[in-house]
Amino acid sequence: VEAYGSAHEFLEHACVRPTPACVVLDVQLPDLSGLELQRRLDARLPIIFLTGHGDIAMTVGAIKAGATDFLTKPVREDDLLRAIAQAQARSVEVAKTMRELDELRSRVDRLTVREREVMNLIVLGLLNKQVASELGTVEKTVKAHRARVMQKMEAGSLAELVRIADKVATATALQHAADARDVLPEGSLVARNASFERIRDQG
Repeated sequence: VEAYGSAHEFLEHACVRPTPACVVLDVQLPDLSGLELQRRLDARLPIIFLTGHGDIAMTVGAIKAGATDFLTKPVREDDLLRAIAQAQARSVEVAKTMRELDELRSRVDRLTVREREVMNLIVLGLLNKQVASELGTVEKTVKAHRARVMQKMEAGSLAELVRIADKVATATALQHAADARDVLPEGSLVARNASFERIRDQG
């Protein structure tokens, strides 16, 4: 357990660690507000808010921004420990997901620009001859690119490739949306279409 006297002190010394972790954060801080600090923190770090001045709008805003819990003072010890346990469990799941996404992104990085273009089209359901028409090449060349895509992405089937591409695309879209503070709902058509373009440009 580490304690910090202010938001700026926390920002200067804290970092996201590979072990399960969470932040227990007061809404009222000497410098920044707890909600402002939340906006500056890595989204992988679960936050539990404590406040003696909370209201429904504040609670909803904090939860929408990713807080795992919002507790009103005075807080019972059992409630706080339960919230910390849940936040740490979430930290473990997030870390696992991030490792998986890092591995999938590293596979995308192996692809050439042309292979990414082919992948973007085949995961949308286009046939080889349709991909060839879109890219201004011949079907034989597309088949060769497709085989290399399957090998580099370690996909045993088209369905598996679609799942991999969807995971990377959705995560990329949500990351861009979070950076812009314009969160897209997971799995939405907007997120998927926009992010397939980002797979093409990744690398």
